[in-house]
Amino acid sequence: MIMILAFTALMGQQPAEATVELDFEFFRSQVQPIFLERKSGFTRCVVCHAEGGRVGFLEEMERGATEWDEEQSRANFEAVSRLVVPGDPLASRLLMHPLEPDAGGDEFHNGGRQFSSQEDPWFQTLAAWVNGETAGQ
Repeated sequence: MIMILAFTALMGQQPAEATVELDFEFFRSQVQPIFLERKSGFTRCVVCHAEGGRVGFLEEMERGATEWDEEQSRANFEAVSRLVVPGDPLASRLLMHPLEPDAGGDEFHNGGRQFSSQEDPWFQTLAAWVNGETAGQ
């Protein structure tokens, strides 16, 4: 058992019996801003994935707002948490759907391939959250 735990730690994976908790503060400060950022050549995630978008799971922002309030952030956290497998970024739709197929992503994403590789900084931030990184780390 110790060898298995050591091997999974070396591989950056959580052992099966470990429970990964998703951190709200890390989500709010590091993950949620990604949904609002403009990436050259792409539509912002919030355009299609807010309530008014085609596949809405994010809260609609108030006109003129530049970020979500506490209540909206909590609702976003709950909705986005359903798109991930805590401790397993590569099994999480949130990461795999907008990832280039050549890098291991899904075949279809109408919003384009936000991540050309798993080394993309945004992909890495999302993976860190899914792996249980907290705002205090």
